[in-house]
Amino acid sequence: MTSAEDKHTTGSGRPTSRDVARLAGVSHTAVSFVFNGRAEGNLSPATQERIRQAAARLGYRPDPVARGLRRRRTAVIGLVTDEIASSPFAGRLLRGAMETAWANEHLVLTIDSGGDPAKEDAAVAELLDRRVDGIIYAAMSLRRVRVPEGLHRTHSVLANCLPEDDSLPAVVPAERAGGRTAARLLLDQGHRRIAHIGGRDDIASVERLRGFRDTLRAEGITVPREWVVRTGGEIAGGHEGALRLLDGADPARRPTGIFAYNDRVAAGVLHAAARLGITVPGDLSVVGYDDQEHMAAFLTPALTTVALPHREMGEAAARLLLDAIATGRTPPATVRRLVCPVVARASVGPAPAA
Repeated sequence: MTSAEDKHTTGSGRPTSRDVARLAGVSHTAVSFVFNGRAEGNLSPATQERIRQAAARLGYRPDPVARGLRRRRTAVIGLVTDEIASSPFAGRLLRGAMETAWANEHLVLTIDSGGDPAKEDAAVAELLDRRVDGIIYAAMSLRRVRVPEGLHRTHSVLANCLPEDDSLPAVVPAERAGGRTAARLLLDQGHRRIAHIGGRDDIASVERLRGFRDTLRAEGITVPREWVVRTGGEIAGGHEGALRLLDGADPARRPTGIFAYNDRVAAGVLHAAARLGITVPGDLSVVGYDDQEHMAAFLTPALTTVALPHREMGEAAARLLLDAIATGRTPPATVRRLVCPVVARASVGPAPAA
């Protein structure tokens, strides 16, 4: 015995738009209007609803390949990145891009180049051969990048990096504003003796420190040169820098607040403070940066930090790319900077009494 749906389904087993038309009692053209976004003004709301109900009963889904051929699109965007496998933040950026694409009926095809320029060029060429609608190029640490060969042949957006030739739109963290935020967290708790530990000579380090100094300068506070300790971006660097500033120092003259370049450096600062018998946040407040997953929330005490908006960067880059695809217009080669929000935990408290 067959159901009503079976009678309206072709012998292939997969329902077609003509099956939907027969079940709904409408023309094949009417079904095409509904699933190609042309129903408004051509079909009544009641007819549209009848077609959708028929499609749901049959389990009908439009053929994305056929639809892509009609629209000269594939509903696929490419994402090329330098180090997905090794970055603790990659999943957030990818998730943001993929979920935004999925909500707009696109899939994301991801390729990890391992940071090899030749592989990046080959990856872009492969994506272009597959007729992707556009490409996101993402770096897992903020820096200026050589634009891979071929990116200018399609709609392209950069995420968490800046093009060396300023030729493409980019979505990056507002690092200087993040440094200002970190300083304000400490100032608002009454701290005036504030140091900075960690960092390199990269864009993020320079911008975070610049923002940090902006805010302190506005309050009439000058950071002593020896209180800006460049020790890299790892736990060992934070530990070394904190010992340099705190070990043997007069409690009345040492820093009461430390802004760490990132959460790993902050972890090193916390270890050094514990070793020296300095309580956090009673004697010393510490602010990190990144909100590194599986780390910041599990330190002792849990780390107050300024978060990098990796998920938001993925979402924003995908939206910018999808808008360009939909309109056919190349977005201007501008830089969009996203807010780095505060994640308040337990490592910041009032400045100790003088």
